[in-house]
Amino acid sequence: MANIKGKNRNAVWIWAIAAVALVGVFYLVRIATRTRVPVRIAAAERGELRSTISTNGRVEPQVNFEAHAPYSGLIKDRYAHEGERVTQGELLVELDGTDARTRLAEALANLRNTQATYNSMVKGGTQEERLALNGDIVRMKSEHEQAEQNLNALKKLQLTGAASASEVAAAEQRLAATNVSMELLQQRKTKRYDAGDLERAKTAFEQAQAAYAAAQSVLSQADVRAPFSGTVYSLPVSKSEYVQQGALLLQMADLSKLQVRGYFDEPEIGKLHVGQPITIEWDARPGKEWHGHIARVPSTIITYGTRNVGEVLITIDDAQGDLLPNTNVRITVIVANEGDALNVPREALHTDRGKSYVFRIVNGKLRSTEVRVGSLNLTQVEILSGLKEGDEVALGSTNGVPLVNGMPVIEGR
Repeated sequence: MANIKGKNRNAVWIWAIAAVALVGVFYLVRIATRTRVPVRIAAAERGELRSTISTNGRVEPQVNFEAHAPYSGLIKDRYAHEGERVTQGELLVELDGTDARTRLAEALANLRNTQATYNSMVKGGTQEERLALNGDIVRMKSEHEQAEQNLNALKKLQLTGAASASEVAAAEQRLAATNVSMELLQQRKTKRYDAGDLERAKTAFEQAQAAYAAAQSVLSQADVRAPFSGTVYSLPVSKSEYVQQGALLLQMADLSKLQVRGYFDEPEIGKLHVGQPITIEWDARPGKEWHGHIARVPSTIITYGTRNVGEVLITIDDAQGDLLPNTNVRITVIVANEGDALNVPREALHTDRGKSYVFRIVNGKLRSTEVRVGSLNLTQVEILSGLKEGDEVALGSTNGVPLVNGMPVIEGR
């Protein structure tokens, strides 16, 4: 019995000593770590680092056709529907051309009148006027010859005393009068209209030609035909509808040849160049992507809402008719793609007075280490110098304590 009691006392002492030892160990650990700040840690590692820029854009056709009403009138008929594929030359919309044909006839009549007026002035008058003038010239020539003969006869008679000096003088006056009349008739024949008259007639003729051509053009636009094969994507009019001059009748395009006008913020423009690959997403078709490339970089900065942006023209390489014009899309451009970059999480990077640094963990303490950075994205940053693969860096404390150089730390969760 005594032996059993002794053994029980020994067991109690053993458990008591063990408990005291555990408390001591816990206390020593607590003493050793109570001044260390818990931090999240990451290691510098090599891997792919892709840097992208995302923005919004608007889809537009590379070749677009819009038809507008050439005059106010009724839609006689429409032969296409929105979303329909049409071929070149196909009749799409027809307007009532009654008024247009009337205006064309009036323009033709005016053209013919002004042309006849101009031609007659160039020739010296109408045919009737020219015939009458030629008759007057012939008659005046006959009178001139008669006056000349009379004068010659009187001069001979004067030599014999059969005619007086006054009779000779009167004959000379009649001959002079016929000369003046002949000269006036010749001027009427060759110089009936001055340069100003001819110029005004020519201008009126040219204006009539232009008016007739315009009337022909208007009438030709009464029938709207497809200028190329494509898809009608907007047709806002219906049969028998009255439209005003200039109203939009339809829009069509080749939907396999689309482009996007993207709007990049001013600080990002320097990272762009022709040929960079582009990814395009449209919220109406989640999970679907289109691909393209930059065809033209900005040449100026414009105001777009509250942003200062540059317009970038993007050619879509795989458009197949499933992306519609005038839709708003999200575009992403890859500005850097490093396949084997030494990188750390972006939150490990700090800057001060234009210099970049990280807190490297050395023997349980933070060491401020200056680094040179390269490409970066939303989560990672490339380290060009200052770190080597496997170096551990602090991302931040788990208890909100600011990180400082030389601070003792432990890994926290």
